[in-house]
Amino acid sequence: MRKPLLKRKNQINSTVIKLMSVFQSQSGEGFVDTAIKILMSVVIGALILAGLYSLFGNTILPTLTQRIKEMFNYAG
Repeated sequence: MRKPLLKRKNQINSTVIKLMSVFQSQSGEGFVDTAIKILMSVVIGALILAGLYSLFGNTILPTLTQRIKEMFNYAG
């Protein structure tokens, strides 16, 4: 009867020690760091998307349309 209780007590003690070490650790990320990373990724993604939209809208699509018309001799 004592062995299962002793085993359970040891498990609880080891869990408490692990939790104490997690709560006492000074490493980690703060909310501000995470918010800045998210904001930077959103801004960089928006810049890339705007650049691609500009590139496709002004450069690629008009020449593509022109080449297709020339390929099929389409005069419209």
